[in-house]
Amino acid sequence: MLITTTSTLDGRPVRDYLGLVTGEAIIGANIFRDLLAGIRDIVGGRSAAYEKELAKAREIATMEMTTQAGELGADAIIAVDIDYETVGAGMLMVTLSGTAVRL
Repeated sequence: MLITTTSTLDGRPVRDYLGLVTGEAIIGANIFRDLLAGIRDIVGGRSAAYEKELAKAREIATMEMTTQAGELGADAIIAVDIDYETVGAGMLMVTLSGTAVRL
């Protein structure tokens, strides 16, 4: 499955627009990681724990979106938008949305 943030694919005309597909993932970060991330933020380092959790959430959301597109018979997902949010205390949310298409 081709996935792109652009609205077209060079040399690959879109035959059919199949509709909006989405993927969401909410991951809870534990209190010890939050504390360590806060310390690293103060000192100026990167928070590997949060980066790892965000990568995991992005992967889950991408798989969910790809599964939806596959069920529609899509070859690709175009115009993908990725959004990151915090939800409540210690919850990280990743949402993806795009247009499922047949090439």
